[in-house]
Amino acid sequence: MAYRRFVAICLLVCGIVALALAQQSSITAESLRTWLTYLASDELEGRATFSEGLGLAGAYIADQLKEAGVKPGGDQGTYFQRVEVLGIKSTNHSSVTIDVNGQKRTFNDGEGVTFARNVGGKRVFTIHEVEFAGYGLDLNQQHNDYDGLDVKGKAVVWLGPRGPRGTDERQSGRLLRSRAAFAVDEMGAAAVIGPQAEIGGQRGGGRGAAPAADFTTAARLDSPLPASVTATDDFLEFLFSGSEIKYEALKAKAQQQEDLPRFTLTGVTLTFNLDADYQVVNTRYTRNVIGIVEGADARLKDRHVAFGAHYDHLGYLQGDLPAGRTDRIYNGADDDGSGTAALIGLARTFARAPKTKRSLIFIWHAGEELGMHGSKYFTDHPTVPLDKIIAQLNMDMIGRNHDNLALESNTVYVVGSDRISSELHQILLGANAGLAKPMTLNYRLNEPTDPERVYYRSDHYSYAAKGIPIVFFTTFLHPDYHRVTDSVEKIEFEKLAHIAQLVYETGRRIANLDHDPVRDFKGPHLAVGSAAN
Repeated sequence: MAYRRFVAICLLVCGIVALALAQQSSITAESLRTWLTYLASDELEGRATFSEGLGLAGAYIADQLKEAGVKPGGDQGTYFQRVEVLGIKSTNHSSVTIDVNGQKRTFNDGEGVTFARNVGGKRVFTIHEVEFAGYGLDLNQQHNDYDGLDVKGKAVVWLGPRGPRGTDERQSGRLLRSRAAFAVDEMGAAAVIGPQAEIGGQRGGGRGAAPAADFTTAARLDSPLPASVTATDDFLEFLFSGSEIKYEALKAKAQQQEDLPRFTLTGVTLTFNLDADYQVVNTRYTRNVIGIVEGADARLKDRHVAFGAHYDHLGYLQGDLPAGRTDRIYNGADDDGSGTAALIGLARTFARAPKTKRSLIFIWHAGEELGMHGSKYFTDHPTVPLDKIIAQLNMDMIGRNHDNLALESNTVYVVGSDRISSELHQILLGANAGLAKPMTLNYRLNEPTDPERVYYRSDHYSYAAKGIPIVFFTTFLHPDYHRVTDSVEKIEFEKLAHIAQLVYETGRRIANLDHDPVRDFKGPHLAVGSAAN
């Protein structure tokens, strides 16, 4: 009888402890509402990068960390890491030499070819495999120029400003404009070549440059970048001069939006000489906010799980208001006030919960809206060794339903969880299954054919580009995206707390592993096309 009473008491105590731990690891809708109400208030004037409003937001976040006992993780014992955003004038001396069956021609920047203004660090390299990939598009199962084509480490060439006949330019416009980035980022190409006026944007650039600057960046200027060029007819005629199908015939087909063949340009070698001098013509400072909760395991505490969100937004409309409008402030309650508030909750909860084996680092990135400046700067200038960060969990817009659809009240879109580490994806699934009410995990935005290219558009990609496994959580777009109507009263706080709990549980499981998540780089293979877990 005494033994049974002892067992009953033990079970009761265990239950009380379990309940206490569960309460300790909960992130409440009420707390999230309190934090977000201030962060998305008119007082902060839209939290534009380089603004007083963003400074107020950063100070508020730091106060929340200090009050909860989260340690500073920034510069010189503070919660802040200064981010240098540089406006760069580029004097480009780059060239490419084409060898077609022993016949050589060299094209200098501005003479038959135009290189990206940011070519990265100076280097010379030769590519012996050149692939013509038709329109260079992976639109859907009906049209994929890369189907069965391996371009990793090769040069990719494409034609056609509009894509094949039947292409919906409105729906596929982003894919048409980002063919260079797709070939490099998704397919692993070492160089990309398209006709003039077709390769949009410059790798490493962004909005907000001074008038004299060619591009703006917070990333290192000496990092190696793939070669990205646009070419004139003269260049392309010589490039295809040894092919059975000549450039003029391919160009005519592309102009008529006819089907284009795909083939290897045999006997062609390209030698790139990437060489640019960079002059800093504008320097601006902003700040990341960083906190750390140290791990408890003596062997593993020097390794980190990173959690992130961006706390900047668009600021306010500075010109005349349109007739009938009185609101000029882009409060950014969902974008990304929701992720910012959730990250405060995560940091405070982990600080007060039983310690994980590994340490945890929480980073509020600045300048995401201008080109992911804060995350690019942190991954180039980390405050903890980058090779000690075993995973990064990023949140951006997690407080609403996609397009305000009531049927998505329990849905979160998950991106990238399987691309670098399939084990990380399984950890996520286990964490979700362990919730009292598992969420519906939608993987549509993880597909390579995602027209929004979400995998490359938020701060997690700065980590993924360094080979760090990531999971990106979002509830995706709605009619108030980047509008003054993205305000606090439209946030679904219970859903926001639910997603934060999923991120907490995922991070906790990663931090307590006895090994780092395996990096097998299998790509988007587990989750593509699936709308549920």
